[in-house]
Amino acid sequence: MDTDLDEMSREQLAAEIIKLRNGIRAHRDSTGHDLCWHHPDLWALLPERSDPLPTVPEWPQFMRGCVRYRQSLDEQAPHAPRSAEPFRG
Repeated sequence: MDTDLDEMSREQLAAEIIKLRNGIRAHRDSTGHDLCWHHPDLWALLPERSDPLPTVPEWPQFMRGCVRYRQSLDEQAPHAPRSAEPFRG
């Protein structure tokens, strides 16, 4: 799978690392309602071109997952700032 790296120069490898780090930082720095989104931009950083359709849970199961994710933030980041800002889609 990552054989394209074998052909890259040091400069190309460094540019690839910077591109990947920037993508990871953008994902890491997501906050508020952006935490809940599908992130194809992050996956587009991979060299293979693939646009798989995710399996999407039905609404009740999906909402239970959202609630569980939000609960995990209380457990993993209990001192993170909170916001009452509504979603603006």
